[in-house]
Amino acid sequence: MARRKFTVWHYAVVLLLALCARPMFAATADKPDSNQQNGYQPVEWVELMPDDDLEALLNPPAYLDNIAEGSEADQIGNQAAEAAAKQSNDRYQQALTSTKVRPEFNQRKISIPGFIVPLAFDENMVITEFFLVPFFGACIHAPPPPPNQMIYIRYPKGLKLENLYDPYVAEGSLIVEGHKSDGMGAASYSMNVDNLSPYTET
Repeated sequence: MARRKFTVWHYAVVLLLALCARPMFAATADKPDSNQQNGYQPVEWVELMPDDDLEALLNPPAYLDNIAEGSEADQIGNQAAEAAAKQSNDRYQQALTSTKVRPEFNQRKISIPGFIVPLAFDENMVITEFFLVPFFGACIHAPPPPPNQMIYIRYPKGLKLENLYDPYVAEGSLIVEGHKSDGMGAASYSMNVDNLSPYTET
């Protein structure tokens, strides 16, 4: 049997690990002030994904077992895969490119950790626009995550990023508003950022 090495498999593991936060969130979703830190609700990436998309990613189809590593079929997240997903009833492929959101998060003040994918720079090569994504290498070294797992941030203050693999925490108001960047993917969410700081484990 061919060995599966989809980027999405690594991503599915992240989703599984993040599931432990889902029950706690479900219990406090209608009480946004009950689980806040400094006025911002800590959010896991998996919480931004609708339940049906999450279920589809966590229950991949059997045909993935027969795809050889490095083959053309092993390359996901491209335009061909997106077109195939739209024309088929394959919920797994649809979930990989899903723009579906959780509207209850609109205008909610949240805190979320992630990695930065630069989109625009000023004249001093300081980042002024970027995607916040759940894992390192997304959009650059690997296919992009589903759009509902990406957040577009415009940051006029500017960020001087030393290393792409350094995670950050963004605090601000989440907005259900899409943004597409040629070659880097699309985000279903945007954020008005109040604070952006390096991530540190507590």
